[in-house]
Amino acid sequence: MTVSDLEARQAIIDACLEMNALGINQGTSGNVSRRHGEGMLISPTSTPYETLVPEDIVFMAWDGEVDGRLPPSSEWRFHLDIMKARPEVNAVVHAHPTYCTTIAIMGRKIPAIHYMVAVAGGSDIRCAPYATFGTAELSAYAVEALRDRKACLLAQHGMIAVGSNLSQAMWLAVEVETLARQYHGCLQLGEPPILSEEEIENVIKRMASYGLRDKEEAA
Repeated sequence: MTVSDLEARQAIIDACLEMNALGINQGTSGNVSRRHGEGMLISPTSTPYETLVPEDIVFMAWDGEVDGRLPPSSEWRFHLDIMKARPEVNAVVHAHPTYCTTIAIMGRKIPAIHYMVAVAGGSDIRCAPYATFGTAELSAYAVEALRDRKACLLAQHGMIAVGSNLSQAMWLAVEVETLARQYHGCLQLGEPPILSEEEIENVIKRMASYGLRDKEEAA
């Protein structure tokens, strides 16, 4: 294993630990992947993050062939399908943040209650229909919900955020959870006013370079 391989694998471990430290995930319910060579690296299934070492991170080729001493996350399918469908996506973060999951349990999308919705790529953050975890059906729903978007909710499940690198995907995951918390708070008072699609388009143009800039990180 090269130094580059070790660093790429350690970056996934660091991201998993960061998810829990930031409070956007609990236990081992979340999973993280990054594009790597002719496939992707992904966190293993049901393994406490604090016990992980680089050799535990699983490599999966684009055809689904696995190379690793542990099985990949049970959600490997949508990680793989998202990267195959979106060449610009180099990292995927999936977690079960409290407010995102609460909104997703209700089958709601996050509308344009705040201009920061635009960082996810459009005028809302869609909620994919429910399907059993780890299935091709859930993966198809997730890929569709992410069409022209960088984040989505999964009904009665959690959320997904993608990015050009792990830092961007993690930054976006935190932003989406913040928006979900704001939306939840608004709903305690009634239905909130929504910004128009035209305004969100204007915001997207103005914030073309907004957010966390790419760090030097291997794809």
